[in-house]
Amino acid sequence: MARILITSGPTRQYLDPVRYLTNASSGRMGQTLADAMLRLGHEVVIVSGPVDVKYPAAAQVLPVTSTEEMLEACQQIFPACQGLIGVAAPCDYRPVRVATGKIQKTGQPLELHLIETPDVVATLGASKQGQWLVGFALETDDQRLRALAKLEKKHCDLMVLNGPEAMHAVETSVEIIDRQGAVIETLSGTKQAVADAIARVIQARLVEQPRR
Repeated sequence: MARILITSGPTRQYLDPVRYLTNASSGRMGQTLADAMLRLGHEVVIVSGPVDVKYPAAAQVLPVTSTEEMLEACQQIFPACQGLIGVAAPCDYRPVRVATGKIQKTGQPLELHLIETPDVVATLGASKQGQWLVGFALETDDQRLRALAKLEKKHCDLMVLNGPEAMHAVETSVEIIDRQGAVIETLSGTKQAVADAIARVIQARLVEQPRR
């Protein structure tokens, strides 16, 4: 049995006390992957942004809000895990300054100055000590090329590629890419069926096989 960390859902980067930047990630793929890994007999810890889905009762769930909070929680947990499935969609940008009060309408354009948030999977990948990593890449253009670049940058062993149509959808289509850039699986169907298939690939290639 392995102890597996799963990141799931979106994160929020607040502009003021009531407004924030986020994305349409539902957490459903994280939910179904957690269920699939639990049914394979593994221990699962989920670090999740704000979602409406209900995670499996057998999983340990740590709720976070921002990308920085997600990274901090993962850095505390990851050293005691054998692997990471980074299915979350952390918000990539945050405002340089968060307003202390609600931003009021003025009738004029509002300029936002944004900077990048830390890359959760890449940061964990750079610090791994024999653990395996599975990343997710949601791309709109040059999908395979961008997914492979992310696989290398984030020090992943596998990258799961999908498109924006997967967000908040019941069904999805994905490709699983290995470190050599080969598409080893093409999957489509309900998110639970796809998650079960992804879990079987992780089990066969990363959990059961000796790490190189």
